[in-house]
Amino acid sequence: MGTHIIKLNNILSSNDRNLIKQFCRSNSQNCGINVLATFLKKNFSINVSTDQDIISGFAVDSSNLKGYAEGLCRPNSTKECSIIFSICFNCRIPVTITGGQTNLTGSATPNGGLLLSTVNLTHPPILVDIENKTVSAPTGVILEEIRNEVLKKSFSKLIYPVDPTSREDAFVGGTLSTNASGFIPGKKGATRKWVKEIEIVMPNGMIARAQRGQFISNDGLFILKHDNETTQLSIPTYSRPKIKNASGPYSSKDGQMDFVDLIIGSEGIFGLITHCSLKLDRRPTDYLDLFLTIPNEEIAFQLLISLENNNNFQWDSVKTFEYFGYNCMKYMNNRELFFSDRNSVGVYIKIPIFYDNYDEVATKWLKLLQQSISSFSDDNVKVLQDSHILRKFFEARHSMPAKALEIVRRNDTVGIITDTIVPPEYFNKFVQYSHKLLQSKDIEYLLFGHLGDCHLHFHILPTREQQIDADICYQLMIEKSAELGGVYSAEHGTGKRKRTDFLKCYGQEAVEQVRKTKSCIDPYFLLNRGNVIDY
Repeated sequence: MGTHIIKLNNILSSNDRNLIKQFCRSNSQNCGINVLATFLKKNFSINVSTDQDIISGFAVDSSNLKGYAEGLCRPNSTKECSIIFSICFNCRIPVTITGGQTNLTGSATPNGGLLLSTVNLTHPPILVDIENKTVSAPTGVILEEIRNEVLKKSFSKLIYPVDPTSREDAFVGGTLSTNASGFIPGKKGATRKWVKEIEIVMPNGMIARAQRGQFISNDGLFILKHDNETTQLSIPTYSRPKIKNASGPYSSKDGQMDFVDLIIGSEGIFGLITHCSLKLDRRPTDYLDLFLTIPNEEIAFQLLISLENNNNFQWDSVKTFEYFGYNCMKYMNNRELFFSDRNSVGVYIKIPIFYDNYDEVATKWLKLLQQSISSFSDDNVKVLQDSHILRKFFEARHSMPAKALEIVRRNDTVGIITDTIVPPEYFNKFVQYSHKLLQSKDIEYLLFGHLGDCHLHFHILPTREQQIDADICYQLMIEKSAELGGVYSAEHGTGKRKRTDFLKCYGQEAVEQVRKTKSCIDPYFLLNRGNVIDY
């Protein structure tokens, strides 16, 4: 049984602390970034820049939200992060954390102050423990590097299964801070399940190291002990739907929560994760890749319902269950290889095989599909066994968002990609509502996503004249998802763009609970200001 008392560590030497104390005492009233940069470089050899040409390349993420910072730090170690945080905490300097800059919600976009990039947090090296099925890594490495290292060191026997679309660009720290998920349906597809241990720099520069199960809150509280001081850290207790969910920090109605869970998915508002240990899974010996051509959306959803109601079927047996619906063909390369009817929709299923006979698994799935789809025939399924056709399929899949982005740029507008999700029993109702809403405004869009999780993305492509209507439609869809017991973000988080969505979904009380949790450890709201809640 874990304890709710967490001892924070000060990893700085007494000399380091004295230097910092003297600097903060002299600059507590008005510490300019130039002064800070000179101090960090001279006394600690920390990489700091105040050159706006350099900073601007780090001050924006994939959300395209405009950002600005007065200085940029690129620390090489947890110790350097601790130094930076200690000074900024005492001198009241805002700090924004950025990593791979793949965020879609503006969570890495600074609003002044100091920008801290984790690009150099790449030591110690990735360590794979085959016996215990874990991988340890610093958080400045790219996720795909970890996945490849696990395959290499385990001789392709183990895998880190979380595979978001941005895995070749996203830093590990970003996936932890957003509870990133991939194509695997269910709980196994999200980061939180696989995190075994973390090292985190708190806003005041102190260090916490936590293993899963080591620290469990008691009656809604953790007790943080540091430097002869005690801090009570309250946890959020708002009700959180038990579906695929990346909307706001983790919460627990009964007041019991693992400290690791509080940090994962909190979008950096409680601290900076500098190192982690992740659990690994057994790697399949092979995969069966199927692409189904289905006459229409209604029948595709019938397939989903049929599998949900089949007692012999488990979502754990599927690695991918993706949907290609309304308008996807219009924006897809190689579509003639996969669709014979321009009005049909598609479902891509990837089935892991563990030492089973490939043909036996294929026969089993064809039988399951015949039972689930009344009009199913062998002509409806294409086995993507050949590496050439599989490559063509992935080209087709990735061409859709690229072509949609071209439309947005040509229209000189802001494209909108919904991340909403609702419980399975309301899935069809929500999708039909959204179709009707967008079509009533004659706004161009396409629909695709993670059918196995009842989590589809409406990619909305308005003209300049339709931008206001598109924004209104998005807000109505957010409100409808909340009304049906869902959330606004299943995988992309909240950041700065979706603060009002968090409010609409969970209410003002939830906002205040998150604010209270943050204020316990960051009373001046210096770290990642504007993420999830307004400061």
